[in-house]
Amino acid sequence: MQKVSAGLLMYRVRAGELEFLLAHPGGPFWKNRDAGAWTIPKGEIHPGEEPLAAARREFEEEMGAKPDGKFIQLKPVTQKGGKRVHAWAFEGEFDTASVRSNTFQMEWPPHSGKFQTCPEVDCARFFGMTEAREKINQAQVAFLEELAAVLAARSKI
Repeated sequence: MQKVSAGLLMYRVRAGELEFLLAHPGGPFWKNRDAGAWTIPKGEIHPGEEPLAAARREFEEEMGAKPDGKFIQLKPVTQKGGKRVHAWAFEGEFDTASVRSNTFQMEWPPHSGKFQTCPEVDCARFFGMTEAREKINQAQVAFLEELAAVLAARSKI
């Protein structure tokens, strides 16, 4: 069965440039990974949960801030591993030094019997389009491009 996630892409316009808030996954597996490792704050949709409600919940759990604003629905993407991701964009500001993510337990090193607690998100940053394309999971580049096109059509940027 295909895994399905939902997330939010916060954006802002600074000095006429569109910037996207991306999150870096926590834990030792992602520790030294950068290009292609960043993502929109997202997570799995619970049974019976509406996708936008899941996206809002995941943003709050992973960033430590309640998302608010007008949400722009973006076209879903399918990531390399087969996960389907639904996303909405919204304009906002966020102090990236204030990330307060929920945590998870993982065995590390694998098969060691040792478990550690890791944050789902270890940091977040705003990136302009060029750098965001390099940082984000390749399937999610479509979210950046679609949002830029929607905002350009609305003369926001």
